[in-house]
Amino acid sequence: METIFWILLLIIVYSYIGYPLLLLIINFCIKIFQSKSIKTDIREFPEVTMFIAAYNESDFVDQKVKNTFSLDYPKEKIHQIWVTDGSDDDTVKKLKKYTPEINIYHQTERKGKTGAINRGMQFVDTPIVIFSDANSMLNKEAIKNMVATFNDPKVGCVAGEKRVEPKDKNSAVNAGEGIYWKYESLIKTCESNINSAIGAAGELFAIRTELFTPIAKDTILDDFTISMQIAEKGYRIAYAPDAYATEDASINIQEEFKRKIRIAYGGFQTLFRQISLLNIFKHPLLTIQYFSHKVLRWLIIPFALFFVLILNIILLLSNSNDIYIYLFIMQTVLYLLAMLGIILQNRNIKFQWIFAPYYLMMMNYSVILGFFRFLKKGQTVNWERAKRK
Repeated sequence: METIFWILLLIIVYSYIGYPLLLLIINFCIKIFQSKSIKTDIREFPEVTMFIAAYNESDFVDQKVKNTFSLDYPKEKIHQIWVTDGSDDDTVKKLKKYTPEINIYHQTERKGKTGAINRGMQFVDTPIVIFSDANSMLNKEAIKNMVATFNDPKVGCVAGEKRVEPKDKNSAVNAGEGIYWKYESLIKTCESNINSAIGAAGELFAIRTELFTPIAKDTILDDFTISMQIAEKGYRIAYAPDAYATEDASINIQEEFKRKIRIAYGGFQTLFRQISLLNIFKHPLLTIQYFSHKVLRWLIIPFALFFVLILNIILLLSNSNDIYIYLFIMQTVLYLLAMLGIILQNRNIKFQWIFAPYYLMMMNYSVILGFFRFLKKGQTVNWERAKRK
């Protein structure tokens, strides 16, 4: 029992602290000893396709189209493809105002985002395709910075950064989501510098069009699957934090919780479908990164947090070692802060870090629910976007 306790505790510490710290150390050493770098200037501007799979996004159509054509990239080199399968609001009507500058591919039947991507990719004829969500606005240099990253022939995918725009900076959902994405950005930056980032966020990522492989029609995490398929082919996923997409935070923690459960379901789906990513003999470094960054968080950490607390209580009652007292106090404080986050979630709090334990526990609880939903196969492929401010 004591051995199991320490193994689970070390896994938790490694996943959240040890792995990021190891990445930072390796990244620091690389910067000291590596003098050669890939040039990031652009001599020629290749044509690119901005690909938006949209379902009932009429509120964002005008803003997204204008945002894309206002980017610091030759306008004539940007092709916009909108796939609007199943949309029954004013999305298509609003998009038609911008033809022939954009291409609209609409069908009345809704087959989910994956179906829209598979169908729409046949119309892409540019060497680079950039995927983005309709409600995500890009910074002015986004396309230029992503295209420049492809100067490295080993790069097959470029993951942009996701930024959450808080309307109420001191609320639980804004503070928690903001802290989480800053943490993720740090990890992805280091992973990219060392070898390859693990996955891309659907708000903004680009791939070499020739590397696209149609994905299973019931795929939940299309962005992660597409990017990791490219990594499996031996190409790098580069992380470009200077190319970012900004979107509003979820309107409340309940909406964010619903989104996290779906993502967790998709994580388990990916884990069992792309099993070759765990073949350390085929992808040694990629496998270590994937296992440390994703597999531990999906498969072990959420359950480990629960069992560590239970085992700690048992060991506290049956063992005289003071270390178990200190560890129990630390866990108790963590859970008390999480409970405090629940109480204060709708209030403005100056000290945002107080919501970090709450968001952490919410994420891990959503993974557990996502796991049981995965076992029951109870998730529709059709995306229900979280309500945002």
